[in-house]
Amino acid sequence: MLSRIVIVSANALKGSGPLGAGLVQASRSLHTTSQSLAPVPPLPEKGGKVRHGIFPEEIFQLLYPKTGVTGPYMLGTGLLLYMLSKEIYIINHETFAALSMGAIIVYGAKKFGPSVAAFADKLNEDKVAKAQEVKDVAMASLAQAVEDEKKEQWRVEGRSMIFDAKRNNVAMLLETNYRERLHMVTNEVKRRLDYQIALQDLHRRMEQEHMIKWVEKSVVGSITPQQEKESIAKCITDLKALAKTTQATA
Repeated sequence: MLSRIVIVSANALKGSGPLGAGLVQASRSLHTTSQSLAPVPPLPEKGGKVRHGIFPEEIFQLLYPKTGVTGPYMLGTGLLLYMLSKEIYIINHETFAALSMGAIIVYGAKKFGPSVAAFADKLNEDKVAKAQEVKDVAMASLAQAVEDEKKEQWRVEGRSMIFDAKRNNVAMLLETNYRERLHMVTNEVKRRLDYQIALQDLHRRMEQEHMIKWVEKSVVGSITPQQEKESIAKCITDLKALAKTTQATA
């Protein structure tokens, strides 16, 4: 009777849509599809809900639509009774030892579990803090490297402006040198022209002085002693007449 119940329950579960589809999908995802090449999702920090310490909540939620609320319990009880009736599992002294060890383990988990969990959480938090510190340092260095790279890119973009300014400076220097040389040539030409003008003025002045001296010498040489005496006498007479005129006017 118990074996029939178990067989019927197994056939019902095997024929059920969600469970069969889940088993097929799980086998495909693990063996035949490309999902095995996808990155593994991170493990959850806390486990899922369980009942009675070992049975996952998902099993109950999976069986509820087909078997109702008491279905999972009836399934477990049926499987246990089937294994005992068919002597698949035989109760002996190892069973009582396993139950004792299980009770001790449960008691230890209930008694020392919170403190051990707190200690493990503290160790985990310390490791996470150290890893976060290393990550922050790495992020800061990378951010600084990014800022330096942006600054270098900005400098590279401004390099064309620097080159343009240097080109303008070189052009201004060339223009200044050209102006200076042009001014130097102008001054040199002016100096030489002034020298030629001064030389011509000197020649003209020397010719005039020579001509004046020659004329004076010729005039002096042409005056006779008699003409000189008559001229002196004429001058004296003119001076006397001028003196009388001045006295009469006064």
